[in-house]
Amino acid sequence: MKTIAEFRIPYRQVLDPAGALVAELPEFAKDPEELLRLYRLMVLTRTFDTKAVNLQRTGKLGTYASCLGHEAAHVGVGAAMRPEDCFAPMYREYGAQFWRGVRMEDVLLYWGGDERGNDFAGPRHDFPWCVPIGTQYLHAAGAALAYKLRGEPRCAVSVIGDGGTSQGDFYEALNLAAVRDLPVVFVVVNNKWAISVPLALQTASRTLAQKAVAAGMPGIQVDGNDVIAVRQTMEEALERARGGEGPTLVEAVTYRLSDHTTADDASRYRDKSEVEDAWKTEPMIRIRKYLVDTGAWSEADEEALKAECGKQVDAAVASYLDTAVQPVESMFDSMFAELPEAMEEQRETAVRFLNSGGHH
Repeated sequence: MKTIAEFRIPYRQVLDPAGALVAELPEFAKDPEELLRLYRLMVLTRTFDTKAVNLQRTGKLGTYASCLGHEAAHVGVGAAMRPEDCFAPMYREYGAQFWRGVRMEDVLLYWGGDERGNDFAGPRHDFPWCVPIGTQYLHAAGAALAYKLRGEPRCAVSVIGDGGTSQGDFYEALNLAAVRDLPVVFVVVNNKWAISVPLALQTASRTLAQKAVAAGMPGIQVDGNDVIAVRQTMEEALERARGGEGPTLVEAVTYRLSDHTTADDASRYRDKSEVEDAWKTEPMIRIRKYLVDTGAWSEADEEALKAECGKQVDAAVASYLDTAVQPVESMFDSMFAELPEAMEEQRETAVRFLNSGGHH
């Protein structure tokens, strides 16, 4: 018997959980201002996330998907992209979206049940949030195919969770992208839990990155709590895509410190000790420790940043709460260029019900 093929999956980490360097810094990370830019957005994202959960608990927001613990993975992805690239997110990549220009009030509007939040003020070419788990990979592959056919030097990036890698959409998108050498980077944010299903019951694969092998593209696993490693890996994958070398699958290993959404109670299926251990390696600790150790950050800087982030989030919340409710007929206005007859009747009924004293 002979061996037809062999594969290996590289793993990258630059900062260990204690904030110590374990690999050479990439060029961008040698500039303290660039690291501070990453850290500031991570803090803003966590501040926003905490406030959003509190808004939901007080009835001012609908069900909300927290990003607690994902800050490095998401900010690292957004920071590596160019403005003209296209992002096809899942539904909790706020750090990447804030970096790209999506407003916090847009996120609040969406989770408050107002679809205008899905119509980002910018970037206009990014895809809206995708709740069906895996379809955003296909959207990204389609966008990348368009870029290639037009000869545009742009890339598409999409994010999926570990549970999404069991979906057919995941494999279909990878297959198309690899066979056509498309300029796309697929990211799996592996937070160990697909709602209540642990990774061990999700797949028998040693890594999720190795699922790239079957499609014929490179796969790499990165410490998803290490923002430097995530950004470096993404920049390399995007450079490869932009250079006509095709797609890459990046697995960012992190941990979901929150419930899946505010409609979930993770304490019913997750050991308390597991979560306590995850807090010891969460992403904010290591980058802050590294910045302090190198003299780029201080306790006073930290307090000032938290105060500033609080003000920004409060302003976004005020803007969200001051937004007038959409007209009831707006729910019919975007799906069809010309409404089918049955839906025309539904629209008229909704307006009549509202005008007769009903409430939507």
